[in-house]
Amino acid sequence: MKRLAGLLLALAGPAHADLWGYVDASGVAHFAPRQLDARYAPVLGSAGPLRVPGKTDAGAHMLTWLDIAPEVKAVQPWVREAAARHGVDAELLKAVIAVESGYQRGAVSPRGALGLMQITPEAATRYATPADAARLIEPRINIHTGARMLADLMRRFGRVDAALAAWNAGEGAVRRAGNRVPDIEETQAHVHLVLELYWALLQQSQPARAQRLTLHP
Repeated sequence: MKRLAGLLLALAGPAHADLWGYVDASGVAHFAPRQLDARYAPVLGSAGPLRVPGKTDAGAHMLTWLDIAPEVKAVQPWVREAAARHGVDAELLKAVIAVESGYQRGAVSPRGALGLMQITPEAATRYATPADAARLIEPRINIHTGARMLADLMRRFGRVDAALAAWNAGEGAVRRAGNRVPDIEETQAHVHLVLELYWALLQQSQPARAQRLTLHP
């Protein structure tokens, strides 16, 4: 409850972002904090309703894709396992994976970040054993390493948004910003995008719990 309340406070501010997306012909979901081209349609936020183009059912949306996509379902047991072991909400892990890699388990970034959660080699040396670091592309190892890292960052900074900012921009940038999201456009977009999707997943999976929360000034 405390973690969810902190998230609501983060979402209540003026930096609340939109989420855009589409599903391509191969069934891969693509997310962005703005409309990158004509394929992207509003998924969450003030941009519009929950809809995703490119699907046979015009009323389908990205949250439905996250429920039914085979690549998502295949790793859900490891997401739940990592969430329970490391004390991180499964919905948050699910949102991070969606934004970081679109559930493409073989994803490799130009910086060398690997797998579902896009773990950098530097992070692997800190949060994975040498044996696991050598197999970081494997989904279960990747998810557990990412969950361990995210749990550590949340303990260090005490806020979900700050932890996500440290994930994206580094701990030093967050500390220089007073343990808050730094004024870096890419980092702010990344944090808001993950939080939008996390909040939507929480609403979907825990509606009664979310509806009874109250924000206090």
